[in-house]
Amino acid sequence: MKILVTGAAGFIGFHTVRRLLERGDEVVGLDNINDYYDVNLKYGRLTETGINRESVDWYKFTQSDRYPHYRFIRMNLEDMQAMRMLFANEGFNKVINLAAQAGVRYSITNPQTYVGSNLDGFLNILEGCRHHHISHLVYASSSSVYGLNGKVPFSEHDSIAHPVSLYAATKKSNELMAHAYSKLYNISSTGLRFFTVYGPCGRPDMAYFGFTNKLLKGETIRIFNYGNCKRDFTYVDDIVEGVVRIMQHAPEKRDGEDGLPIPPYKVYNIGNNNPENLLDFVNILQEELIRAKVLPTDYDFESHKELVPMQAGDVLVTYADTSALEEDFGFKPHTSLRTGLRRFVEWYKDFYNSEKA
Repeated sequence: MKILVTGAAGFIGFHTVRRLLERGDEVVGLDNINDYYDVNLKYGRLTETGINRESVDWYKFTQSDRYPHYRFIRMNLEDMQAMRMLFANEGFNKVINLAAQAGVRYSITNPQTYVGSNLDGFLNILEGCRHHHISHLVYASSSSVYGLNGKVPFSEHDSIAHPVSLYAATKKSNELMAHAYSKLYNISSTGLRFFTVYGPCGRPDMAYFGFTNKLLKGETIRIFNYGNCKRDFTYVDDIVEGVVRIMQHAPEKRDGEDGLPIPPYKVYNIGNNNPENLLDFVNILQEELIRAKVLPTDYDFESHKELVPMQAGDVLVTYADTSALEEDFGFKPHTSLRTGLRRFVEWYKDFYNSEKA
């Protein structure tokens, strides 16, 4: 099976690529390696999959020296002509679209960035699937689409009519675009609403990673809404397990009573189904940083914490109803927050120590 994975140098993309390669799939990874955060981290992920940094160049395939069935190409999703050529030349069976401009808060100050990658780029993915008979498109949505939804846990059947950030609006748009293409062109597509993903090789703009960086520098961490928020933290390996299971089962293609295709379209939540209070999350992170000797046992955490009001684009709680995922795939994320943060801290210590060496 030949699979295109976009966002291959990103957090979830890297873990997904590695999992597929270990399964024996043939993979083409695509990423533009932008500087939204430290590119050294992105190149570090690529190195883990055998892609040499010095060999990476725009619109040029790089062969992995670790996995014979893996090639990587640096490209922009929004480059329509390049995307057309990629689909025409490669003969993909399935597509996993994990590329996007991420970040709720960044979308408030840099809105234009989100249109190119998240809307124009996704349209190019849909067009590629339309014209080249892709058997299944799996794409990343987000729990942020639930916006001001007051009902918890969040179900796939709930309204997503009121997003509170442009990022969330682009993810909702992706779901609508995918549904339209599923209806018009009978393309099997599945959107995955990820809930607060964390783990090794993560994104520095996420709280757990950013807090660690700041505490190590002796800076103050800001905890929004005075710590009275809850997040359904979901470990990255659980996310990838969901992606791979779902990829293997495309929504069924069938006709309705009118003789026209019923859209082969699904959406699933992938979350831990267990929201954690932010202050509890910070306490566990502190304990794990001390345990791993990243921070000294006498570190004064209280003097490095600031409780601040809610900020624009945030929501009080995220909480995934995963009953559809469990029913259809027999799977539910299960990694505890302490276990996941411990693995992150151990990776962080090894990665940044090796960088200094």
